Amino acid sequence: MKTKQDPSVPASKKALSLKTLTKSSVWDVQENDIFRMWDSVDKDSDVRENLRRYTDIIRSAFMIEEVKDEDKDAAKKKYTKQGYKVGQIRLDDQTKITWAIKKRPIMRVTDLTYENIRHISAAKLVEVLDRNFGGGWDSLSQSIQDIIESGFDISTTTLPKDRLHKPGGMYEKKIADGYEVLEVSKGSWVEAIFAKLKPEAEKPRLKFQSERTFDDEEDEDADLPEDNYRNHDEEDDEPEEPMSFDDEDINEDNYRTTFEIETDPDEDAEGLEDYVDD
Repeated sequence: MKTKQDPSVPASKKALSLKTLTKSSVWDVQENDIFRMWDSVDKDSDVRENLRRYTDIIRSAFMIEEVKDEDKDAAKKKYTKQGYKVGQIRLDDQTKITWAIKKRPIMRVTDLTYENIRHISAAKLVEVLDRNFGGGWDSLSQSIQDIIESGFDISTTTLPKDRLHKPGGMYEKKIADGYEVLEVSKGSWVEAIFAKLKPEAEKPRLKFQSERTFDDEEDEDADLPEDNYRNHDEEDDEPEEPMSFDDEDINEDNYRTTFEIETDPDEDAEGLEDYVDD
């Protein structure tokens, strides 16, 4: 019997497992998900052989501390108080270790990366910018701006305080369109930075020659005029004649006219053979 999928959970997250995690998708999961994923693959030989790889992916989004057996109780209390989740990881049939893990916080603009930028909301981005700003959007380094703009539509405007919220102005229109806004005071002027998460672009599917079907080829050939139709599998019997020659390429062996001259029997055609091949 098939179970009905929860529509509130993104399909990409439903399919995530330890072996399908990437440094981008790992930002979609939480601490308890990591322990659950490890439990589901504890007997997988591929995981054992590539332990470092999977651990590195997890570490890109989580802080991990190994809890030693000798101070397990005290350490568990300390890490739990700091917001860590503590649990056991099975490395093989005989080896278990205790991990304290916690999602890396995104507090400063320097915490933003190409991997996590699409995993925060526009409201969260505005909060991060507000915590770090001073000089406005231009005060950010170009590399940070590039990271932010890879995930968000960003636009700015700088106006006097009394004009920024003018009815029908840019501020009002952007808010109506779903943008979050951060206002940065600059004396009697205010810079407004608008941010909205970009829709995820669908990756184009490349159609390779090997993927074409017989029907595809028939459809392509149907669009060709009869004069241009040619079997793709046949080689040309002879190369196409060039449309023109350079003067230096013309000689008595290759010169020919592109039209026929019909002579009048009543006229003297003497000398014509000097110019037209038989």
